[in-house]
Amino acid sequence: MSSLHADTPASDLSATHWRTLWISDLHLGTPGCKADFLLDFLEQNESDTLYLVGDIVDGWQLRKHWHWPRAHNDVVQRILRKARNGTRVVFVPGNHDEFAREFIGYAFGDIEILDEDVHVTARGMRLLVLHGDQFDGVIQHSKWLAHLGDTLYQSALWLNHHFNRMRHRMGLHYWSLSQYLKHKVKNAVAFITDFEEALAGEARRRGLDGVVCGHIHKPELRDVGGVLYCNDGDWVESLSALAEAHDGELMLLDWSARHRQRPARARPRRRTLALPALPSALTRQDRHP
Repeated sequence: MSSLHADTPASDLSATHWRTLWISDLHLGTPGCKADFLLDFLEQNESDTLYLVGDIVDGWQLRKHWHWPRAHNDVVQRILRKARNGTRVVFVPGNHDEFAREFIGYAFGDIEILDEDVHVTARGMRLLVLHGDQFDGVIQHSKWLAHLGDTLYQSALWLNHHFNRMRHRMGLHYWSLSQYLKHKVKNAVAFITDFEEALAGEARRRGLDGVVCGHIHKPELRDVGGVLYCNDGDWVESLSALAEAHDGELMLLDWSARHRQRPARARPRRRTLALPALPSALTRQDRHP
């Protein structure tokens, strides 16, 4: 498996219809959700399959304080419209929308609700798709601490919001202060590394080629011990998605880069990973007729 290539300039990315898209950690129902960026992304990108990889609606915050502006409702309506128009939409609940796990195996309108899935790319790679909170020890064993951390995180996002409002007045582009601080904290960096290795290890244990997840709000596309680790990022900090082109190439889409470009029609930059083709005999096992 080859190494990660350098970023391609945003203006070079011309495709707007993908074989597959993965988005997660929208956190609809919180002030931190960048719904306007997300709506722009959903308008500009279509796909045969759309995975919603958890934390789509933030039930934790909605139970504390109701926040549901029109833009959040527009996001839900846009996703439902895609499903009605033929896009296969798969919702894999996360810890913030764990209430939906009671409906695993059912369909909400035209949206499938699954605990996890195995996606087979056009190149035959088998990717485990799950949110990832199952591999977060704090979530699994100290939920009270997770809620405390979430409260502190929301405070950081509040600071990030006002910081970027000031940058906007100065004519500067969006930049995630909260993400920068998180990646500078040694313990946070160690946690992210452990999380990535745990998810890659699970895919390896199951005999799969890779894993797609969300949860930690850090977009990534890299080889971890011979297994492809993909994290599609989030829509409160990184404003990113994972995409599969029709030839099976996987790439991260940085939607904040679109808004850093001067030309109005500029596209988001991408990071690509060249992947070897696997035997064509590998086919998806449809466990949900």
